[in-house]
Amino acid sequence: MADLLTADAVREELSGLTDWSGDPTGIGRTVQLGSFPDVIAVVNRVATVAEEVDHHPDIDIRWRTLTFRCVTYSDGGVTHRDIALARRIDEIIRSAA
Repeated sequence: MADLLTADAVREELSGLTDWSGDPTGIGRTVQLGSFPDVIAVVNRVATVAEEVDHHPDIDIRWRTLTFRCVTYSDGGVTHRDIALARRIDEIIRSAA
């Protein structure tokens, strides 16, 4: 079982991420990309990373809009695994823009 982050810790970690928001129950980010194929390419890259780290975000696809949500369901909230995955998602989005 991983250590759950406190509300203060989540706020602090979010300040170092791009456009993420949330609280100890989950963090999320929505991004718009140039086209539907761009969205799918990002999802495929995130899927590869998620498999590598064995930690998977919730992903909502709406045409050119992607919403990611990270929470460690097995632990009941946000852990450092979610923050690390959010950082990797940010890297992928930056490289796609």
